[in-house]
Amino acid sequence: MLDKNGIAKRIAKEVQNGYYVNLGIGIPTLVANFVRDDIEVEFQSENGVLGMGPFPFEGEEDADIINAGKQTITTLPGASFFDSATSFSMIRGQHVHLTILGAMEVAENGDIANWKIPGKMVKGMGGAMDLVASAENIIVAMMHTNKHGDSKILKKCTLPLTGVGCVKKVVTNLAVLEVKNNAFHLIERAPGVSVEEIQKATEGTLVVEGNIPEMIL
Repeated sequence: MLDKNGIAKRIAKEVQNGYYVNLGIGIPTLVANFVRDDIEVEFQSENGVLGMGPFPFEGEEDADIINAGKQTITTLPGASFFDSATSFSMIRGQHVHLTILGAMEVAENGDIANWKIPGKMVKGMGGAMDLVASAENIIVAMMHTNKHGDSKILKKCTLPLTGVGCVKKVVTNLAVLEVKNNAFHLIERAPGVSVEEIQKATEGTLVVEGNIPEMIL
């Protein structure tokens, strides 16, 4: 199965030339490290950065340049900085081609829960609500199961929802799943992972058609 970098590396293959891409907190921030060198992509962070690059090497961090998750980042030539109002105008105006988010749960109808666990203190929803309400192409990066081995790929989310019916694709440590027709359609499986293992780890409806190839990273 994949680690977090493996998930990010697979999602990077979904990024196309000329895309404006928003990277959510967690695994999605790693995607910038794996995008092909021969394409031009603008990474946007909702705290007001356009033109994010890979994470800095140790010792080269600039504490004044951070993403929405408070992580230090690098910027590429031509990068720009602006206020949150401008950033969310870009998002709400649907000027972002691809949004990559982390999640705690995803349901077979495309619902996503990624902002709150009841009983635990959180600062707020942040930009997630605007992102899922405005984006037309949402890919989720997440682990297939929780630390207890319970599925996070569900028939129905149990946690408070961030968005309804918005997720198009999910990439986990086990599989690539396309969300359509109220079901998860198995597209690819992680290296060394069998279809049976994915079925066992998936609570939601899983559609398996034909021979499922392994991911090529």
